[in-house]
Amino acid sequence: MPPALSPLWISLKTALLATGITFFFGVAAAYWMLNYRGKGKALIESIFVAPLILPPTVVGFILLVLFGKNGAIGQLLNSIDFSVVFTWYGAVVAATVVSFPLMYRTALGTFEQIDQNLLAVAKTLGASDWTIFRSILLPLSTSGILAGITLAFARALGEFGATLMLAGNIPEETQTIPMAIYFAVEAGATNEAWFWAIAIMGISLSSIAAANLWQDKRKPQAVKREPFSPVLKPVLAPLLDVADSPNRGLSVEIGKQLGGFRVEIAFHADAPLGVLGASGAGKSLMLRCIAGIETPTSGRIVLNGRVLFDADRDINLASRDRRIGFLVQNYALFPHMTVAQNIAFGLPKGLSRSGVRQQVESQLMAVQLEEMHDRYPAQLSGGQQQRVALARALASQPEALLLDEPFSALDTHLRSQLEQQLIARLASYPGAVLFVTHNLEEAYRVCPNLLVMHGGRAIAFGSKRSIFERPATVTVAQLTGCKNFSTAVATADNHIHAIEWGISLQIAEPLPEQFAYVGIRAHQILFPQDAQQPNTFPCWVAATSETPHRMTIFLKFNAPPTSPQDYHLQAEVFKEKWFALKAQPLPWMVCLDSLRLILLTAA
Repeated sequence: MPPALSPLWISLKTALLATGITFFFGVAAAYWMLNYRGKGKALIESIFVAPLILPPTVVGFILLVLFGKNGAIGQLLNSIDFSVVFTWYGAVVAATVVSFPLMYRTALGTFEQIDQNLLAVAKTLGASDWTIFRSILLPLSTSGILAGITLAFARALGEFGATLMLAGNIPEETQTIPMAIYFAVEAGATNEAWFWAIAIMGISLSSIAAANLWQDKRKPQAVKREPFSPVLKPVLAPLLDVADSPNRGLSVEIGKQLGGFRVEIAFHADAPLGVLGASGAGKSLMLRCIAGIETPTSGRIVLNGRVLFDADRDINLASRDRRIGFLVQNYALFPHMTVAQNIAFGLPKGLSRSGVRQQVESQLMAVQLEEMHDRYPAQLSGGQQQRVALARALASQPEALLLDEPFSALDTHLRSQLEQQLIARLASYPGAVLFVTHNLEEAYRVCPNLLVMHGGRAIAFGSKRSIFERPATVTVAQLTGCKNFSTAVATADNHIHAIEWGISLQIAEPLPEQFAYVGIRAHQILFPQDAQQPNTFPCWVAATSETPHRMTIFLKFNAPPTSPQDYHLQAEVFKEKWFALKAQPLPWMVCLDSLRLILLTAA
C-alpha cells in the first residue's frame, strides 16, 4: 500500500511558497548588489551566500536561535502571539533561507552578463530605473532567472537539515518528503523510502526539463503592427529640435580618475566638435562622464546654461534628465525589441500612438530602413544596426549629441550618404555635438572644430584648419595624419638642419620655442621640373604602396636605398601623377615647400 501523501503536499506547498519569496528577494538583492558601490560589499555578499556554504544543520541551528522564544525575531513574533518553530511556517522559512543563495547568485550572474551599455544608453534616452529594470534588464535576464527559479525550487524541495532543526518532523504538519525518506529508512520501510525518493526525483527532474523545454521554444517573434504608410512627408518635425537658450553650448571642465588612468579635459563646444585621439586616449571615458554614465572626480559640466555636474556644489544630474543623446561603439540596441520599438523607446513620453508611429517612420526614412521596422537587431547587418542606433539617439531630441564612431560599421556608399545627411542635420542644429572618430578625413568634413586627445588630456583644440595646417607638437601632427618627421636644429637665420633626413631646409616662419622637429604631410611633397627651387633634393624610390586611386612612394635622399625599409619620406600622389613620374629616370627631384613645412615642439 502506498504511504499517506501528506509529505508530498507539504513539500510542494513549502517549496512553491519558498521559491516565490526567494524570487522576489533574490532578484531584488541581485539588482541592488549590481549597482552597489559602497563599503562592505564583500561582507554583504558573504552573508547572502552563507546558507549555500554552511552545513544545513548549522543553518537550522542559527534559525532556531533567531526564531526561538528567546531569539530576537522569536520575541518579536511572540508579541503578536505567533511562532514559526515546529510549524509549517518554519519549514517555509528554512526552505527560503537555504534556496535564497541559488536565486541570488544566478540572478546576479545573469545581470552581470548583460552589456552595461544597454542600461547606460537607456538612461540617456530618459528611462527611469524602474523602466530600465522592467523593460530591459528583466526581459534580457529571463533565461538566467528561470534557471535560478528552477534551482531554488529543487533546493527548497530537497531541504532536510535546517527544516528538521526549525520545524521538526511532525507528521501531516511539517513532515516533508526528505524527512519521510529519512525516517522510513530508519524504521526499515525500504519500499516507502523508494516511493518518496522516486517522487522527489520525478518532481525535480520534471521542473528542470520543463524549464529547458520552455527556453528551447522561446524565439523572438515579430510584433504584429499596423502597417506603416508608404509615403510620408520628408520632414514631420525637426529631428533635432531644441528650444533656443541664451546660454548655448556644452562647457566641460572635468577630471576623472579611473584606476591608474586620469582624464583631465576642458573645452566649450557650441558647434560640431570632432574628437581625435589614439585608442586609450580617454575619448570614450570623457563621453561617458558627459552623459552621466560615469561620475567625474572633479570639475563641472554645463549644457545650455543647465548645470549637469558640479563636484564643488554636489550636483550630479541623472543621465535620464540630461537630455543628451549617446551613440556608443557597439550600438547597444535592445536585442529583445524590434527596430521600431528601439526607436520608440527614446521618444518623449506622452506622445499618442499615432504620434509615436509618425516619429518612428520619420527616423526610419532618414536612415533608409523603412522596411526594417519589425525586425530584431540580430536580423540586421552591422551597418543597419548602427543606423538604427543613430536614429534612436536622434529620436529623443537631445540638447547635445555624443557620437562615438557612428559610421564605423557602414559600407562606403552608405557611409558617404549618412555622412552627408548628418552634415545637413548638424548645419541647422543649435546644440553641441561631440563626434569621436579615427577617420581624419571624416572629422574634417563633418566638424568645423577639433579636439585632439592624448593620454587623457587635450593637446590641441581649435579650428580644423589651424590644427591640420599648423599642429604645434609632434603628437598632434601624428594624430592628425602626418607621417614624415625628423629631429631638427636651427643652423642660421631661416635655415634648419633635418638630422634624420640629412638635408638643410629653408624655412618661412619663425621657429617656435623649444623647437625640436620638422615635418611635412605626405600629400604636400612636390616633384618639380626645376631643380633650382629652394628645398629641392635628389631622391630615390625605396618602395611603393598602391590604393585604388593613390600611390604612396617611399623616398630616400642623397643615395639609393639598400632595402625597402631604407627610406626617409612617404609621398602620396594620384595615379595620374604616378604614371608620369615612374617613366622618369632616377634620381627624381623632390621639393619640400617651406610654406608646407611644419615646425614642431617635442611635447
